[in-house]
Amino acid sequence: MGNKPMKNTFIYLILGISITLFSAFSVAAPPLKFDNEVQESRFNSLVAELRCAVCQNQSLADSDAELAQDLRREVLNLIRSGKTDDQVKDFLVQRYGEFVLYRPRLEQSTYLLWLGPAVFFLIAALFIGLVIRKRNQQFLEDKNRPNNKDENPHDD
Repeated sequence: MGNKPMKNTFIYLILGISITLFSAFSVAAPPLKFDNEVQESRFNSLVAELRCAVCQNQSLADSDAELAQDLRREVLNLIRSGKTDDQVKDFLVQRYGEFVLYRPRLEQSTYLLWLGPAVFFLIAALFIGLVIRKRNQQFLEDKNRPNNKDENPHDD
C-alpha cells in the first residue's frame, strides 16, 4: 500500500505532460491582417469558394486544418501580390486539382461531373416512361379481353 501515493503521482505527472503537449500543438494560428476592407471582402469570398484539401467537405474559410491555415495565408499573399481571383484559383487548381473548387469549371475532364446528373435523370425518366407505357398496354389488353368469369367457372 505504500506504493499507491507514488503511483498516483506518476499518473498525474503523465496526465499533466499530456495536457501540456496537446495544448502546445493546438494553438490557433494568429489572425490574418488585411490592408483594407476590399481586400478582406475579396479574401472572404475566395476562401468560401475553395474547398479544404484535407477536410474535403469544408471550405477553406471553415476548416481548422493546418493545411487550410497555410492555404488561407497563401491566398492572402496572392491577393496582395496583385493576382486576380481567377489567377488565385488557377494556382490552387495546379497544385491540388479541380477538387479544391466547390464549383468546378466546365471542361472535358469535368463533363461527367456536370452532365452526369442530367443523363442519369433522362435515363430514369425513360425507364419510368417505358414501365408506365407497358402497364397501360397490359391494362388495355386485359380490359379488351373477353371475361370468362361470366361463363361456368367450374368448367375445366
